[in-house]
Amino acid sequence: MNRQSSFFGFLVAGAIALLVIVIAGFYWFVKSPVNLIASTSQPSAAIFVSKLAPVTASLLVNPDRLQALERDGELSKLKTSLLAKSRIDYKQDIQPWLGDEITLAITTLDIDRDPENGQQPGYLMALATKQPQKSREFVELFFSKRALAGANLAVEQYKGVKLIYDNSQPEQDLLTGAVVGEGFVLFANNPKVLREAINNVQAPDLNLTKFPEYQKATKQVPKGSLAVAFLNLPMVAKWQGLELSEKTYDSEIISLALNPKGLLAETTFLASSEIATSSPLLSKPVEALQYIPASADLAISGSNLSNLGNSDLAKLWKQATATIYGSGKDVIPLLEPLANIQKRWGVNLAEDIFSWVQGEYAIALLPQQTTPHWIFVVENTEGVQQGVAHLDAIASSNGLSISPLTLDKQKISAWTELVTASKQADTKERRSLSIEAKVQGVHTTLGNYEIFTSDLETMDEVLTAKNNSLIDNPNFQDSIAAIPQQNQGYIYLDWSKSQNLLERQLPILKLVEVLGKPFFDKLRSLTISSYGTDTRALKGGVFFQLDHS
Repeated sequence: MNRQSSFFGFLVAGAIALLVIVIAGFYWFVKSPVNLIASTSQPSAAIFVSKLAPVTASLLVNPDRLQALERDGELSKLKTSLLAKSRIDYKQDIQPWLGDEITLAITTLDIDRDPENGQQPGYLMALATKQPQKSREFVELFFSKRALAGANLAVEQYKGVKLIYDNSQPEQDLLTGAVVGEGFVLFANNPKVLREAINNVQAPDLNLTKFPEYQKATKQVPKGSLAVAFLNLPMVAKWQGLELSEKTYDSEIISLALNPKGLLAETTFLASSEIATSSPLLSKPVEALQYIPASADLAISGSNLSNLGNSDLAKLWKQATATIYGSGKDVIPLLEPLANIQKRWGVNLAEDIFSWVQGEYAIALLPQQTTPHWIFVVENTEGVQQGVAHLDAIASSNGLSISPLTLDKQKISAWTELVTASKQADTKERRSLSIEAKVQGVHTTLGNYEIFTSDLETMDEVLTAKNNSLIDNPNFQDSIAAIPQQNQGYIYLDWSKSQNLLERQLPILKLVEVLGKPFFDKLRSLTISSYGTDTRALKGGVFFQLDHS
């Protein structure tokens, strides 16, 4: 039997299928009036999964309900191609018995717990069945076809459950199947994984449903979510061979739900001790957004940056980057242009700027070719004018002049650098030299806000933004409508404009785009926000706004 038909390939194909089926289902749903929700938000198959499992992910609706929403047959083609090598016909062999749940889990980091022979993770797939007899017939058919192809099968009874497995595969890929009770068909990459799954049912204290972290996490999942994933963060780090050097959050749960405008992915990070919130909850978008043009690629808005370093978001960022990179990262990759300013001017964003921003703020990047164009809007609260004076002093110490100018009748201050420019004169003996002022930054006061921009052209766009601002843009209004009110602000990305920037910062995104092409072809924007008042959890969501045309 060739390696390509190993269980590992089967499981990976199943995981990809789950991802693409869900994405395609979401895509077609937004073009259909059908009301599609799951009957439960908690996977029943969690009883088979160890409480020490790194990752468990579940689709909580029958794939055929998603397929009923499609128009061009993408899901049928996908299932046919995935099952082609297994000689299984989905419609005839699986569809009659498949129920409303498909769960995939990495149940253990090492099946035999022997570090001497390397790490061999255990994989489990659980498929709910609505007709146990037909599902038993499927398992028998599945393995009999492998036997006809030359596989060496073994059968054993374990605590009343019949296990069938393929002995012709390598030790780490002993494809094993079973029907457990009246509810589930199980597949694993080793008989030991299925035996442990059965033990977990019969000794409830061992399974995920009795794990306190999981119990707390599932309470955060909205009713009707179509998919849910639970991550044991220390075990995930260990699985990836990483050291969890910063441990604030112990677990994470992610849920996916449909919305008439797109898809809402909610996530909650749970901590074992109390954590500080990053800023007060807001009941509406900050008015600072009125100075951000609708053409912005990226906009970040909220209130109170002065406490950012001690916030829940900062602790999450520190834990993630310290785990992945070995040390904390000061700046979010998407804000690399601001990081470049920090290096060039010798300023510390947290100490020299964020520390005096106690009111509303908005940060934006505008469409760019080579040179980034940025905007920073700050509400004029106590300490802001001293902060502006401090930045003027830093600019002056870097050799820049503070030049008062008038732009469209608005008084502004520009940080300028005098440079020489030469032009060839009519005669060969002499060059014509001139002095030019190169603008490095601009700031002004508008209403109750102090506004900083990277250049004069961007400031000019801000001054006219009142006629076409982001806060009044219908796309932006639609994107934030799905985010619960009483939140800590928004990160808004226009997908078509920021796609290249995101791909540069997150190369793996290109692979995700290939897998979910129908989804990404229709993606208009994504909006990220954090919300909730639990002092032991950080809750947030990402809303993917899709094009309905």
